[in-house]
Amino acid sequence: MQLVSRPHHLAEVERLLKRYRVVALLGARQVGKSTLARQVAERYRGERELLDLEQPATLRALENPEVLLGSKRGLVVLDEVQRTPELFPVLRVLADRPGGAHFLVLGSASPVLLRQSSESLAGRIAFHHLPPLDLSEVGVNRQRRLWLRGGFPRAFTAHSDTESAEWRRNFVKTFLERDLPQLGLRVPGTTLARFWTMLAHVHGQTLNGSELGRSMGVADTTVRHYVDTLAQAFVVRVLPPWHENISKRQVKAPKVWVADSGLLHTLLDIDSFASLERHPKCGASFEGHCLDQVVRRLGARPEQCFFWATQAGAELDLLVVRGPERRGFEMKYMDAPALTPSMRNAVEDLKLDLLEVLYPGTRTYSLHDKVRVVPLSRILTDVRVR
Repeated sequence: MQLVSRPHHLAEVERLLKRYRVVALLGARQVGKSTLARQVAERYRGERELLDLEQPATLRALENPEVLLGSKRGLVVLDEVQRTPELFPVLRVLADRPGGAHFLVLGSASPVLLRQSSESLAGRIAFHHLPPLDLSEVGVNRQRRLWLRGGFPRAFTAHSDTESAEWRRNFVKTFLERDLPQLGLRVPGTTLARFWTMLAHVHGQTLNGSELGRSMGVADTTVRHYVDTLAQAFVVRVLPPWHENISKRQVKAPKVWVADSGLLHTLLDIDSFASLERHPKCGASFEGHCLDQVVRRLGARPEQCFFWATQAGAELDLLVVRGPERRGFEMKYMDAPALTPSMRNAVEDLKLDLLEVLYPGTRTYSLHDKVRVVPLSRILTDVRVR
């Protein structure tokens, strides 16, 4: 597999390890956590050791973890730590001992992992989320490939679209049959496959738990549990609604997205750019892809990101609120976006500092003193971070 450099994440993990005795590197399966951890270990000045908790020999060696880990110095990497949540109380004890090792723990986020780490290591652990690849890492000249294949390294760097599609189909199968049960979701793989595919067909729409529940034959609370679990595993994004104190009735349900465009296309049985452009979900797919790139470009935290919509039809695809700054984003898969009444309403009702419209063209131009159109290919230069 061709290695894609991820210097930002490498530097951030190294920075956190200088400040914390325990750092958790979280992300979806196969997103590159182990590769990044090996790079951190190779650059570490001092003793280092990598322990894979999926290996039976490693698990046997950890039958007395305080003795084994307490004797370590330098950097210890613990891969797939969600398999042994009982390690977290031990890491708390070791983190308080002077002169001991630093621990880099890797995990595909799970309710058990997050609960144990937050309770046992409060104030002693830092978290870093490793997402799939983005445009700053692969280059804007490969934007179409990133959109079609998604950002999982093996999917993106595959020799052909066909090989990439095959990898993603296998990923979905393994994720549903093996990984989700390890995250505590005890539901048959066929049921989850059907549910995830249904989410793909409502990608970018407000979540209607009752309607999905009727289709699945389950309660809407069960639907929300499924969605929350998929979101905690980083394969679904839930975007909450923003409420403004205005006279208009506003949408209160969240929007739901398949987090990676490549996985979305696999669930929709799209395996080439030609079939993507013909598919009725092409516009929604482009919207989700742009949304992810914008959030990554801005470095926005999840609690800073919203969508906004009114019952009368005005809407905004993405609202980023950071302190007093309010920035809006619309995503349009068209040749030349024009100013719409919905855009005007969003600027006025939400008091936006700026509304930027991303599209697949090549020219940046203004529509209004607070509205401008930006090509996705120029997001790294024309969309300012602050």
